[in-house]
Amino acid sequence: MVFRYQDRAAPELHFEVVSAEVLKYAALPTLLFKLRIENTEAAAVRSIALQTQIRIATAQRHYDAEEQERLLEVFGETHRWGQTLKSMLWTHTTVQAPAFKDAVVVDMLVPCTYDFEVVSAKYFHNLEGGEVPLEFLFSGTVFYSGDMGLQVMQLSWEKEASFSMPISLWKDAMDHHFPNSAWLRLRKDVFDRLYSYKTQRGLLTWEDALEKLLRAGEAP
Repeated sequence: MVFRYQDRAAPELHFEVVSAEVLKYAALPTLLFKLRIENTEAAAVRSIALQTQIRIATAQRHYDAEEQERLLEVFGETHRWGQTLKSMLWTHTTVQAPAFKDAVVVDMLVPCTYDFEVVSAKYFHNLEGGEVPLEFLFSGTVFYSGDMGLQVMQLSWEKEASFSMPISLWKDAMDHHFPNSAWLRLRKDVFDRLYSYKTQRGLLTWEDALEKLLRAGEAP
């Protein structure tokens, strides 16, 4: 007969995202989420190597008429939103939680991109205001003090938390690093043609070149 030892002192962890803010002194646009981890069992946690998947719960938000029009490229025509408005992956991040017994608050850093080839950037950019419902799905490795010394257990994706992030935070992060600007990535041959157009006409800035092209396209 084989007996399996079960450590009854294994931690029972609960996660809560308590706040979010813009990380001002960062090389790239970055949001800082404060993550509270609570342990409801007696075992002291030595550390946690935590992986987090952050998703956007798009269907949990109301969209006004202007936002619906601006999100056409993301979700398609509004009559199809019943099929296209689904949970969207934003990003993955990792954090190392220190030793604690009852509870600890750790910083979760989330770099943000302004690359409009990324769907999440298109989504955030086209929202006018309000909040974005986020889902945090956790996994990772927990090291703790058990009945037999240092023990290890794995977290499953069942551990999760939700948070309503003001869209103004994402926009503030972008404005802080790229004031009154947006990034546009072009294919190399298209860039070469645009550069030639700008140079041959003696235009000083890229804005001048694009505005001239736009005016030509709008002319009757």
